[in-house]
Amino acid sequence: MTAPSRGTPSGPPTPNVGIPEQLAQRMSMPEQHEYLRGKLARRKVLASSFATAGVAGGIGLLAGSSGSAHAERPSASAPLAAARGPVEVDGRLVAPFGRHLAFGADPKTQMRISWQVPFAVRSPYVRVGLKPWELSRKIEAEVRDLHTPSLSKKLPKVEQYYLHVALDGLRPGTTYYYGVGHDGFDPASPERMATLGSFRTAPARPEKFVFTAFGDQGVSYEALANDQLILGQNPSFHLHAGDICYADTTGHGKEGDRYDARVWDQFLAQTESVAKSVPWMVTTGNHDMEAWYSPNGYGGQSARWSLPENGFDPRGAPGVYSFRYGNVGVVALDANDVSYEIPANKGYTDGKQTAWLDKRLGQLRADEDIDFVVVFFHHCAYSTATHGSDGGVRDAWLPLFTKHQVDLVINGHNHVYERTDAIKGGEVGKPVPVGASTDPTRDGIVYVTAGGAGKDLYSFPVGVADSYEGHEKDEGTILTFHWTRLRLPDPDTVQWSRVRYTGFSFLAVEVTAGASPKLTVSALAESGERVDHFEIRRGK
Repeated sequence: MTAPSRGTPSGPPTPNVGIPEQLAQRMSMPEQHEYLRGKLARRKVLASSFATAGVAGGIGLLAGSSGSAHAERPSASAPLAAARGPVEVDGRLVAPFGRHLAFGADPKTQMRISWQVPFAVRSPYVRVGLKPWELSRKIEAEVRDLHTPSLSKKLPKVEQYYLHVALDGLRPGTTYYYGVGHDGFDPASPERMATLGSFRTAPARPEKFVFTAFGDQGVSYEALANDQLILGQNPSFHLHAGDICYADTTGHGKEGDRYDARVWDQFLAQTESVAKSVPWMVTTGNHDMEAWYSPNGYGGQSARWSLPENGFDPRGAPGVYSFRYGNVGVVALDANDVSYEIPANKGYTDGKQTAWLDKRLGQLRADEDIDFVVVFFHHCAYSTATHGSDGGVRDAWLPLFTKHQVDLVINGHNHVYERTDAIKGGEVGKPVPVGASTDPTRDGIVYVTAGGAGKDLYSFPVGVADSYEGHEKDEGTILTFHWTRLRLPDPDTVQWSRVRYTGFSFLAVEVTAGASPKLTVSALAESGERVDHFEIRRGK
């Protein structure tokens, strides 16, 4: 059975680089990893017949414990040019960049600071204190280095150095100042104080706050514009629902595919203006599976991000975790594990993620201090745009969302803004027009696709118009599709698509605590115009 005519999704059937298409279509992520490693090994054998191999000795530049999530270093059979070790550069000439924060498991007392340096440096560290001129506490950084070989003829090998510091025992509701440095670059020195950042821990007791969310950002002018609008919301944290930077731009499994690790450098530099002060909480999308680094494709993400280690397997699944901020419990999931559309990593947790989700949602809902539970992940549970809806997500997780009365689900994957009515049992439990209020305990769950963060926009089905604040148009029923277990698109005729906006945008959620808690959910366009808003209030 075929899907309604709508054009070909630009997202990848399998994310890989340099793998023949006929193989890529049926290879899992571990198989892609093994293929790429074997392909490089074969190149090394050929190269060794033309050049004497050698590996430069380590020169002790990377002080601190070395991270385990990185590509293997070149072996002794590699040509000297490809196996050269880190180059020592005067630390005074190396400026850190790409700072990004993330909460630990307890946002009241834990913060993770991550950044990047363009060259290997000696003794990287963080200075932190309660005043910008009193950064007396100094903490050594952990180094996680990534080594990416030339995976195509057009791309060079890339050496990347990611640095991480875990701050624990912080005071709730407190602003801290910090600086990142290394030998030769002291952020506390007068000439470097302009490089300082700051963050604020979660309050000890619930109070009003804002968080923002989107997916599918990449590197573009529109992505940068969205970042600056987000900064203007003064959010307490930001949720990034996967497809983070698009270093793997196409992933179609052809020799012409480009995986350019340097795009991560651009992305982190672009995002720094926000992420240096706003915890940037990410999860994994299909473009974030990078087969070179590890069998599950997440070695690169584990090197670049420090996320809460309270999921079922933080090393193997960095995008699966939860945290509580004020009266809101937030759960991040890796939908690659259950996706029917893109099965490269389907089933890699052997059901453990879903079991963990059931347990964690139960714990959050049993906490009397938590009013709302928000879940975010990449693939859409409900969307009519280019990729449609993922039946794997629905089959695995929707029963648990209903069981534990989740209040809001945020997805990316489709590069548009789309918001459903309250959905109960797969049907409209209650229409939720722009400006309306809904009660998840009675009406069902609202699902939001917020994929307009910066990548090229998608479209809705042919003949289906945008419908958003000030431009509402009720289509009645829409012909769309969902992906089945056999990886086939199965047509659906649906009535739950309430708001549709083909434009760059993001989600801003104002959380109110106290006697009448509520979530005020708004979607803001790149222009700053509001295109949707509604309220979530739970019945007592």
